[in-house]
Amino acid sequence: MKDLLRLIRPKQWIKNVLVFAPMFFAGSLFDIADIKASLITFFAYSFAASSIYCFNDIVDVEADRRHPIKCHRPLASGAVSLREAYGLMALMILLSFLCVFTLPQDNLVIGGVILFYWLLNLGYCAKLKQYAILDVCIVAFGFVLRILAGGFATEVTLSRWLVLMTFLLMLFLSFAKRRDDVLRMNETGEPPRKNTIRYNLTFINQAITITASVTLVCYIMYTVSPEVVQRFHTDNLYLTSIFVLIGLLRYIQLAVVDKKSGDPTKVVLSDHFTQLVLLGWGLTFLFMIYFF
Repeated sequence: MKDLLRLIRPKQWIKNVLVFAPMFFAGSLFDIADIKASLITFFAYSFAASSIYCFNDIVDVEADRRHPIKCHRPLASGAVSLREAYGLMALMILLSFLCVFTLPQDNLVIGGVILFYWLLNLGYCAKLKQYAILDVCIVAFGFVLRILAGGFATEVTLSRWLVLMTFLLMLFLSFAKRRDDVLRMNETGEPPRKNTIRYNLTFINQAITITASVTLVCYIMYTVSPEVVQRFHTDNLYLTSIFVLIGLLRYIQLAVVDKKSGDPTKVVLSDHFTQLVLLGWGLTFLFMIYFF
């Protein structure tokens, strides 16, 4: 049972917290109906993502067996059979759509978004992740689909700046993760991924700088946009951009100085500085739009 849980990677479900973003930014954080719809969408997305994790390990099983760290994964180590992995993959996507059908509204639209995400990532795992730049764009777009699903679930019209910022932020994190792969390739002489040879430190560092800069600009544009100021009745949201700047700089420090950008989820769960920045940003934004 423990190995099956490792295969579906429940720790990675933290990525799907993004489905709550539309509800949070719409000012309906305490609306019971929106909370219920967002929770159901969260689990629907999480089960779909777990199905993809199973498929990814199935496709990469031989490569993982030769990897110094990934060789301990359930499939690569032999703790879980391919038959069990395929069965778990099917169960996860079935549970995902069972969740979707319990949604009170727009379940067909949300189901379509999750199905598109699932099919896109099947293609990603099977072939598309071998193409440099396209791979990180697909990963980033997957997070855009998360907030779109959350928006449909709560009937919230998303700001274009918020959508663009989400894509750019996840592109930034994806490039930082690829930097870890390049460092490993430079140390061992063997690329961890087939497309790692299409990256180098100069390119990655420039890509990280560009995406971080544009992400910050998009966030500032979001906070000062007329529709956001009108919705929240405050023009002080731009002050929260300080936390965004500090957070981006901290992550660049972890990537470039400490060389610990391989897994953004681990960074969020283990780095106390990052946690404090996220908490400060969340509480400040919460206070401004709900109580100010």
